[in-house]
Amino acid sequence: MSTTNQHGYQDFKLGSFSFRRDEYFAHISWTTKAGKPMSHTMDAANFLRALMRDVAWGFFYGWVNFDNVIGTVNHYQSVDLYAGSYNGTMKEAGIDLLENFPTEEIRSTFAAILDDWTNEGFDPFAAPLETGSPHGRKHGNNTARITRARELAKRCVGLKDDLALRTDERGAPVNRAFADVPQEQPELHPEPGFENEVHAFNLFGFLSRSQVTWNPSFTSVVKHSYMCPTTEEHILPIIHGNDRVEWFFQMTDEIHWDCGDKNTGKPLARVIMKAGDMAAMPAYCRHQGYSPKRSMLLVWENGSPSLVYEIQNGLSPEVPVQF
Repeated sequence: MSTTNQHGYQDFKLGSFSFRRDEYFAHISWTTKAGKPMSHTMDAANFLRALMRDVAWGFFYGWVNFDNVIGTVNHYQSVDLYAGSYNGTMKEAGIDLLENFPTEEIRSTFAAILDDWTNEGFDPFAAPLETGSPHGRKHGNNTARITRARELAKRCVGLKDDLALRTDERGAPVNRAFADVPQEQPELHPEPGFENEVHAFNLFGFLSRSQVTWNPSFTSVVKHSYMCPTTEEHILPIIHGNDRVEWFFQMTDEIHWDCGDKNTGKPLARVIMKAGDMAAMPAYCRHQGYSPKRSMLLVWENGSPSLVYEIQNGLSPEVPVQF
């Protein structure tokens, strides 16, 4: 349900939650179980960048915290929307609220908010230096940017019938931060008869042309093993709470990570990763990254649909290795 406010934006309701934006801010309101009215305010840019990932990722693995108050938890057929439920102080004060929605209901509402609240010239997938301002009264839209279609390949990019093109083949420009990345493609010498079975391409060159940040630019899928190389700049727009172990390989430059307890937000660690470093985020943590310069990060996920339940039942560990 939505109505238009004096700033030209639509107001939205989802269950007991209300969403309203003005020229600068997104406002989320709810009523506690005790009947007390509550509200939370986020900068419109931060809210839209977080909302963009939640919609594009299909609510991702586990927790997508927009900040330390608002967020979602993916149960893979339904999604929790919460305010303060994973904030130790708000939870203790009894001013939190959590409601569960069918995935399609919350997805369609979030997609509608994203479309209406994203003005012409602002791309919530882009780095701040590469896009316009999200602020001001309602003016136009940027539907094309927030509905980028995934390109699916049946085989390795570049092989016959892969159905996708490399970024250089489609004419995507090299990003300003990666002007020094070599663009030459590997030289291949397959044995006769194997020309359509052996292939390689320049992954760094591929990523250097990525138009988005903090989003998989390329994903290889082998059964439940998902390798997701990404390009990162500025701040990860969400605080990701893991429901499984997540591995990071820093391919270039550096990222600083703040890690905390998944359920309360209590700080756990500060991790600074430089090129060549590897780290794993355990299933009990939440994390947010800061990339001072655009960098390349390889994320590995175990995409098994049963893994989260195995961890919950103590059948799989929350940590990557036990010594």
